[in-house]
Amino acid sequence: MDAPHGLDDPEYAAFAWARYRRILGWMAMAAAAAAILAILVLWHWLGWLNLTVITATALGVFFTILLGAMLMGLMFLSSGTGHDAQVEDRLKDEMEIGD
Repeated sequence: MDAPHGLDDPEYAAFAWARYRRILGWMAMAAAAAAILAILVLWHWLGWLNLTVITATALGVFFTILLGAMLMGLMFLSSGTGHDAQVEDRLKDEMEIGD
C-alpha cells in the first residue's frame, strides 16, 4: 500500500523532514537529561569525578541515545512516507527459493 504522498513531493517532504527534526529536538533534550542522570548516578556511586570522566560519560550517553533516535526516526520516515514501497527489487526473479 503506497502512501498518498512521497518524498518526491516537495511540500510533503518539507513537512516530513520538519516533523523528523522536531522529534530529534525532543530526543536531544531526553538524551541530555539521560546524560545528566548518568553523571549523577556515577557521582553517587563513586564520589568525586574527574572532568575527563564527566565529559566522556556525558558525550557517550548523549550521542548514543541521539544516534539511536536518528536511525529509528529515519526508519519511520522512510516507511511512513511510502519511500520503502517505491523500492524496486530487481533480483527477485533471479533468486531461486528452495535450492
